[in-house]
Amino acid sequence: MAQVAMHAQEQVQERHQQHPIRLYLVVWGFLFILSACSYLVDYGGLQGYLRWSLILLFMILKAGLIVAVFMHMAWERLALVYAILLPPLLVLVFVAMMVSESNYTIFTRMAFFGAAQ
Repeated sequence: MAQVAMHAQEQVQERHQQHPIRLYLVVWGFLFILSACSYLVDYGGLQGYLRWSLILLFMILKAGLIVAVFMHMAWERLALVYAILLPPLLVLVFVAMMVSESNYTIFTRMAFFGAAQ
């Protein structure tokens, strides 16, 4: 009986994948550096599209690191990764399509109905 319990415990331990603590510390360091860079964009006084582009880039990089390492997506099957990451990407594509269409709609309304006074 004890041998069966010991064997079952060994199987459970084999299934759990342990990642080295160094990996988490390196990712934490990268997150700290990216956060500092995001803060430096504000501190540096950048304005306009450059500021927002850099802030969004740093946010996407941080989110990607968190999803890949802390949510263990880097070690999942490709089908699961697609199931989780593809729908938000498609939503962004559809939002971009709606934004481009909204310009056409507003210009058409202004041409036919005139500008609001």
